[in-house]
Amino acid sequence: MMAKQSLLSLLLLSLYITTLNAAAATHSLSQQFREAPEFYNSPDCPSIDTDNFICSEEAVHVAMTLDAAYIRGSMAAILSVLQHSSCPQNVVFHFVVSASANASVPRAAISAAFPYLKSRIYPFDDSAAAGLISTSIRSALDCPLNYARSYLPNLLPRCVSKVVYLDSDLVLVDDIAKLAATPLGAAAVLAAPEYCNANFTAYFTPTFWSNPSLSLTFANRKACYFNTGVMVIDLRRWRAGDYTTQIEEWMELQKRMRIYELGSLPPFLLVFSGNIAPVDHSWNQHGLGGDNFRGLCRDLHPGPVSLLHWSGKGKPWARLDAGRPCPLDALWAPYDLLKPPFEFDS
Repeated sequence: MMAKQSLLSLLLLSLYITTLNAAAATHSLSQQFREAPEFYNSPDCPSIDTDNFICSEEAVHVAMTLDAAYIRGSMAAILSVLQHSSCPQNVVFHFVVSASANASVPRAAISAAFPYLKSRIYPFDDSAAAGLISTSIRSALDCPLNYARSYLPNLLPRCVSKVVYLDSDLVLVDDIAKLAATPLGAAAVLAAPEYCNANFTAYFTPTFWSNPSLSLTFANRKACYFNTGVMVIDLRRWRAGDYTTQIEEWMELQKRMRIYELGSLPPFLLVFSGNIAPVDHSWNQHGLGGDNFRGLCRDLHPGPVSLLHWSGKGKPWARLDAGRPCPLDALWAPYDLLKPPFEFDS
């Protein structure tokens, strides 16, 4: 009986995902984007093999997911990376798309806006994560593509040793090469800005903390919150440690007993928190989309800014379109490549 219920749940989730993908694709077809200007390397940039840029050690490798519903944000993020890079022709993008979606939509959009871009697209099998996903506090967090970051070492070519992972709801205002050069030390698998003043216990349920065998996970670790929307990942160390399997094991436990509420973040905290390399907070001024319920306006954190991240419910393009932007949404608007309807090709 339980097996039948699990199968039914999986089928319903698959149908829900297919419906969302179809709706998003239909919406994206009504969007057209301007071609971005081409950016060129400064004279002191190293040269990379244009015939084999995917495996270049000199390139800055960037991984992002492409989703029809968030393609407008992705466009802005890509433009910001290139515009502020000292060696933009040395930036290689690795785009992950849902295998169950129509990949031609984001592929065509990227090709039209960035015809010169060095990139490759990788299909992600939704079923790899769909059966492990538990409902969270916001339905947008339950999309299987949100979990693709856990599978990057398996998706990208083995010749790619390090990658910068970026969410689609952000823009850079600094050179991404600085972020990519973050030292990972002798053993760290990933680097990200840590926020040790955040209430770490809030990311897990009382069920988790009341179970000694679970709460001892963080014993002898200075566990701090970090946001998984901006990470530098050593793919070789990840593969060697088989960390994808460790993340999946926590997701399987979550299906049996509710130990967290917030989508794909908690498994990363369980596996990596307390063992990551530090990154300056300027590289993830996160939370600009407000909380996960109302998406209210927020101010910047104190200090310098290299990257603005609209994590949370509110997205700048949606608020701008609705005529209710937050003050900081004006910092995203210059990177928006969306054509107004009157500019659409006939």
